[in-house]
Amino acid sequence: MSTSLNLFNGFQDYASLQAAIQRKKAAGLSLSRARQIIVYDITQTYFQVLLKRELLKIANENLSSSRDQLQLTKRQYEIGIKPVTDYYQQQAETSNSELTAIKADNQLQQSRLELLRRLRIEPSEEISIAGITVDSLMLLPVNLDRDSLLSQGFAQRKDLESSLSSTSAAKWDVTRAAAQRYPKVDLTFNLFTGGYPYYATTAAVPPSSYDYPPLTDQFSDLVSYSLGLSLNWTLFDGFITRNNVEQAKIAYLNRGLDAADLKHDIAIDIQLAADSYDAAFSRIETAKKGLQAAEKAFETVKRKYDLGAASFVESNGAKAALVSAQSEYSQATYNLALQKNILDFATGSISPD
Repeated sequence: MSTSLNLFNGFQDYASLQAAIQRKKAAGLSLSRARQIIVYDITQTYFQVLLKRELLKIANENLSSSRDQLQLTKRQYEIGIKPVTDYYQQQAETSNSELTAIKADNQLQQSRLELLRRLRIEPSEEISIAGITVDSLMLLPVNLDRDSLLSQGFAQRKDLESSLSSTSAAKWDVTRAAAQRYPKVDLTFNLFTGGYPYYATTAAVPPSSYDYPPLTDQFSDLVSYSLGLSLNWTLFDGFITRNNVEQAKIAYLNRGLDAADLKHDIAIDIQLAADSYDAAFSRIETAKKGLQAAEKAFETVKRKYDLGAASFVESNGAKAALVSAQSEYSQATYNLALQKNILDFATGSISPD
């Protein structure tokens, strides 16, 4: 029996272990980032469903208003208050409202199916999608600390941490490749034993045999040991070690450049997300003012139209402006939720749990 224990090999085994540990860590961090991407994608699709549902609600309310206006215009035409052209125009406007509602419903169904696709739920299964309130969005912080966001992103981004771990593993690969330059010291241990079952002569004399102790006794009595220390040192290998070390250094430099590029991209992503987040608040305020003005304008024009003091074109224009303002306000509201989700994703604040 023989065994050998390596005492020194230029720290090759230690470097291999450390590189493996860093790569395992990098793989776990990549998995965490992949989970964040899944949460981010599902959340974005969820907000799209809520937005499309709100737009469908606005389209249905507009359709209901158009139908009521059509009935009113028909009665006014029948008693001679409105000309027949206003009645026909209102019919066309009601048809356009129906078409808008159909399109909005189709877009809602598409967004819903996209959400089910990401959730891996059967399309035929009915699910209840909870909504959010505008008041909850207004509780979000208005002013952002850019420096704090950058520090948060550099500290929490799992992909950056994974890239740094991969860089560390590549650095240990350099140490492992350079280990071939050093001697290798091994401690060896050997155990020998043996025995003979019998011994017979084959000479011309009458055969005779000799009795030996049992094999078990021979094995225990004929044991010998040896302990050795060996040193191997490759003095020249045709520059193979040098080539391996240079390749490992190049891989290490590339991993370092990848990490630096990723850190630069993270800074830009956070800056863009913060700018869009700030713009989302401004968009809500502008859309809110536009909605209030459109509501007042529509109420004024509608009263004048009902009394015959305004034309159908004026009434229809005011109504179209109101619907557009309502849609813009809804989009601005959910855009804030989308931008907040993007900002959380850019800073790595999304929790997969």
